[in-house]
Amino acid sequence: MEAVIATGGKQYRVAPGQVIQVERLGPGTGDSVEFTTVLLLNNDGQVTLEPKALASARVTGEVVREHKGRKVKVVKFKRRKNYRRHRGHRQVMTTVRITNIEV
Repeated sequence: MEAVIATGGKQYRVAPGQVIQVERLGPGTGDSVEFTTVLLLNNDGQVTLEPKALASARVTGEVVREHKGRKVKVVKFKRRKNYRRHRGHRQVMTTVRITNIEV
């Protein structure tokens, strides 16, 4: 069984036992997390897209760890104006192991 979930403004294709990295979630390491925004279910070739059928679907997982992601460098530059800005950002990520997909 597979599902497509939405969290943090992104969509993820998940299956039980899979480990994914999502943007920061509230729970700490070892806690359980539940994704209620399920966009698609695939149960051995039977694809469910109907919103009424997906309203009761849940994807649960276990938080493995929380860490910072790769650094993203932002450079602003305007020629002949002596304008240069360098910024960096490291997004806090949560690693989640998917445990169960409920219909």
